[in-house]
Amino acid sequence: MMDIVDKKTRSEMMSGIRSKNTVPEILIRKYLFSLGFRYRLHYKKLTGRPDIVLPKYRVVIFIHGCFWHRHKNCKLSYVPKSNIEFWKSKFEKNIQRDELQISSLITSGWRVIVIWECGLRSSLTDLSWLPNEIRSGHLKYLEWPQC
Repeated sequence: MMDIVDKKTRSEMMSGIRSKNTVPEILIRKYLFSLGFRYRLHYKKLTGRPDIVLPKYRVVIFIHGCFWHRHKNCKLSYVPKSNIEFWKSKFEKNIQRDELQISSLITSGWRVIVIWECGLRSSLTDLSWLPNEIRSGHLKYLEWPQC
């Protein structure tokens, strides 16, 4: 299947996709700040530069886009119909990098929370579990939501 836009337009569109300060990321940050949590953003000294770092609790939060980070069984995690081999290779590298970064952080004593974009799309999204999870220290790794 052919792309419906030319290569230059597609390149411009793809370069406009943000990696920082996305709408889901800002939503989580505002929620945590409103509850009194203080955090660092994209902390360069930690593997993977997590989106949100709560040093007091040794918790890092990644807000992952379902498409780019390949959320399993999620409708937003589709494969484009053109240049399929390129995309499969790119996605596999993203998955491997994410796994390595998460493993490294856990080994270093950090707890990791991954929040998927699809879970934040509804205005009825309930994040009441998040503050308790940050404070509790029970799990070393948590993904939300599970599709």
